[in-house]
Amino acid sequence: MPVLRNEIGDVLRDARLTQGKTLRDISSGARVSLGYLSEVERGQKEASSELLASICDALDVPMSTVLREVSDRFATAESLDTVEVMPRIPDTVPELLSGVRAR
Repeated sequence: MPVLRNEIGDVLRDARLTQGKTLRDISSGARVSLGYLSEVERGQKEASSELLASICDALDVPMSTVLREVSDRFATAESLDTVEVMPRIPDTVPELLSGVRAR
């Protein structure tokens, strides 16, 4: 299962790189240190909702778009990680019944 801070960081980095912007561009626009933004992008720090909003503003990307992308990534991971909810019960009924005599 993915880690939320990693997925948020990946989505933010993808948005920044798609726009051809540097960490310095976004950090100054979001008023956050370049080092801290780098740690957020690498999933080493969890951004508060206020900081996430500032980063999204600096990227000119709605926070809902970032969160939707993160949600989609989790949905994909969950569908890949599905486990069988009920374990298969071995079919032992015929073996049990073979020892029972009809009356």
